[in-house]
Amino acid sequence: MFHREQGITAQAFYKKYVGLDLDDYVSIINAPTEDKPFGKTYTVQCLGNVVGGKPIKYLNVDMETLKALAIHQIKDNESVWFGCDVGQYSNRDHGIMDTRLFNYEKTFGTSFGMTKAERLDYMGSCLTHAMVLTGVNLVDGKPNRWKVENSWGDKVGKKGYFVMSDEWMSEFTYQVVVHKKYLSENLQVALEQEPIELKPWDPMGALAYMK
Repeated sequence: MFHREQGITAQAFYKKYVGLDLDDYVSIINAPTEDKPFGKTYTVQCLGNVVGGKPIKYLNVDMETLKALAIHQIKDNESVWFGCDVGQYSNRDHGIMDTRLFNYEKTFGTSFGMTKAERLDYMGSCLTHAMVLTGVNLVDGKPNRWKVENSWGDKVGKKGYFVMSDEWMSEFTYQVVVHKKYLSENLQVALEQEPIELKPWDPMGALAYMK
């Protein structure tokens, strides 16, 4: 069903349809490269393009911590915005993202054995797309797959939804946005650090300059 709002300002739209205090949400990344120690905060030169807007600030953590934060928010019935490299081992027709989806080694007789850190360092992978985590399947408290809502319409995936394996999540997800109430005391302290400034071409700024 199509709906149209006319004569509404941006602030009025925000109050009516969003209503969240965005200052309560923080950006968490997983960039396991040597130049970005975990527990530190980062920003990217030229990434903030709104005068008077909120400065970009990332807190870098290990992948298990990132997943745990996302799971906490999903359990509270709130979706999780996330940034990833959507083109890797992904099938948009069937709505699947899985590192075992294609057997490149058997097909081409070569191995793509780079680590997540190496792929970032050599730009073999970076943030290319943002979607929303809407569900997670837990086995003995551990995730094995995630439900993803995409923005490409209901003709892609299963009526706009994808299934993402946990292995894919580990390898090709780099960023989530969660409410700061889920952060441990140590992470909240770490978040208050002055951010280290990264160059504009850093892979952690890719979502901005690739759009």
